[in-house]
Amino acid sequence: MPSLTFVLPHWIYWSGLVLFPLAAMVLARRSRKRGGMRGYSLPLGYMILVTGGMLGLHRFYLKSLLGLVYLPIFLAILFANAQQRDARAIYSDAANMVRVSQDTISREGPRIAEAEKELADLKAAVLAAEEGSLSRRSAELKVKRSQRRLQSSRDRLDRAHTDLKANEPLARETGEARAYWGSVAYYAFLCIAALLLIDAALLPRLKRRAEERVRNEREAEAEAAIHAYEEEEIIGDFRHASTGWTGAIDRLSLYCGEFASYWAVIAVFVYYYEVIARYVFNSPTNWAHEGMFLMFGMQYLIAGAYAMLTESHVRVDVFYAPLSVRGKAVVDLLTSVFFFIFAGTLLATSWIFAYQATQVGEISFTEWAIAYWPFKWAMVLGGLLLVLQGISKLAQDLRAVANPAGGI
Repeated sequence: MPSLTFVLPHWIYWSGLVLFPLAAMVLARRSRKRGGMRGYSLPLGYMILVTGGMLGLHRFYLKSLLGLVYLPIFLAILFANAQQRDARAIYSDAANMVRVSQDTISREGPRIAEAEKELADLKAAVLAAEEGSLSRRSAELKVKRSQRRLQSSRDRLDRAHTDLKANEPLARETGEARAYWGSVAYYAFLCIAALLLIDAALLPRLKRRAEERVRNEREAEAEAAIHAYEEEEIIGDFRHASTGWTGAIDRLSLYCGEFASYWAVIAVFVYYYEVIARYVFNSPTNWAHEGMFLMFGMQYLIAGAYAMLTESHVRVDVFYAPLSVRGKAVVDLLTSVFFFIFAGTLLATSWIFAYQATQVGEISFTEWAIAYWPFKWAMVLGGLLLVLQGISKLAQDLRAVANPAGGI
């Protein structure tokens, strides 16, 4: 299988985080203006073919069951790559043992021959020395040391021959298995690539067929329920927006929350690419995981004001829920001091972190080496949105206390 060496450029990462949500928000509004009518998009079909074509997702998108043809081929690639990885791990160990054994044999052979010659000379020196003399005892000690070194070298040589005999066949067998499964994965990949090229040419025709099939069909109940739920969610969110100057803050929180929510879609594509790169091409990335968990950190902070506005955060409201509108407003006013302590601290500390990171040009410690200061300014943005939303909530609670019958 070919390897993937693509590393996501930083400018594409940041452009995607900005432009993709904006495009998604525009397309979502255009779809709602058309009344949510179902249709098939050719650009979307090609995008699915490029990103998920190996699983036949473009066929499924266009309601073609021939997409099932892709699945066994894709599973064959995964299985072959798994076998190849196992064989490669065993081959690596065995080949290393063969290399070490061969080095030991090539090193210890001449060393033993030299040691045997040295031992013969030392034995001759012992015989030549006078019995009981100091020189003879010294020569005998040298003989014993030489014999120990010689025996140690012979032991190493024997172990090397044993390891070589055991690992050479294993390295050969696993090397052949590795090449075989690599070929299986490669030809399966070529098969999928050929199918994708054919489908790329057929996609306009497949789109027309799909539209013909659904043109006179009534929308399924499940799909109708989904459309109704989506519309209710959108309308329900904007019902939380108040009037006047606080309404401007509320709508800002709504739009920022909607913007950040589309980052979850980016994560689907990125993690899909990571899975394909890792398990199909045996080329795990050094940027996908880091880029996504940093993105989710920003999403968590920027969407905080949206969660506060729509009351979608987790809380225990056993005693709070039964209260009247004015009662809830009084409780919120009394507890708002704790909120502003938290939000103010978040904003202040985030500003310090972001300013320091910008001053030193802080980057990550990974090979991707992405700059950290934009993420820390996102913390500032999240803290600012949270403070603004807190001010809006405070003003609305004051209105509710002063005029409970007038609403907010």
